[in-house]
Amino acid sequence: MTLDPSTYTQLRFERRDDGVLLITIDNPAKYNAADEVLHGELARVWRDVSSDAATRVAVITGAGRAFSAGGDLGMVERMAGDHERVAHMLREMSDLVWNIIDCEKPVVSAINGVAVGAGVVVALLADIAIAAEDAKLGDGHVRLGVAAGDHAAIIWPLLAGMAKARYYLLTGEMVTGAEAERLGMVAKAVPREQVLDEALRVAHALGIGSQQAIRLTKRALNSWLRSAGPAFEQSAAYEMLTFMGPDVVEGAAALREKRPPNFPSARG
Repeated sequence: MTLDPSTYTQLRFERRDDGVLLITIDNPAKYNAADEVLHGELARVWRDVSSDAATRVAVITGAGRAFSAGGDLGMVERMAGDHERVAHMLREMSDLVWNIIDCEKPVVSAINGVAVGAGVVVALLADIAIAAEDAKLGDGHVRLGVAAGDHAAIIWPLLAGMAKARYYLLTGEMVTGAEAERLGMVAKAVPREQVLDEALRVAHALGIGSQQAIRLTKRALNSWLRSAGPAFEQSAAYEMLTFMGPDVVEGAAALREKRPPNFPSARG
């Protein structure tokens, strides 16, 4: 099977030497925020990468100064209280997480700027993550008024340890690329202008390596993530449950109005 770029509208593809496929999240006017279209494309692209005969390794980055600035606020507002949309997102969120974990080919993320929400899912679930030292990474769900779902429970404790995972996921604070490297959340942090070049250097080395050895090593390592599957499924369900409550409505309004939230669950 050959990956068909014409079936994607917010991901741009460029083939490089040594079987390297460069994928760019391409909506810089909105800091590559994930609306319904982009979220769906990020969920299914890893199946296409896995089955694409011409690809040995994928590199993903963002156009402009952001990697991906989280969920589009309009999408969040459309989801709030809408059971059908929430049920669809639960299925798609599961696809996003498991498809990148199960992708046969190695994935390298070039985190060139802010990575939140679906963006940080891809950034941290990539097999090798290269971040700009001044990039900002964060989950941010609790600040919106929903439980930390997506990738949070499956990968943050494994990368950062439980104490740091609890701190960042419960507070919603951001971590810089330099701090993420110190915590072990990314493989390397480099100056922003070097991020893509370094990610491509790593990708080309993987592209000329023993493909079976690399792919089977990835599969074995990701058994750690598969063993955390129940925690992920629970956290994803909790996130979608909180999308049916009042706090997310207030969280979205506060973001829209650029003010601190006044969550109903924290009143009185």
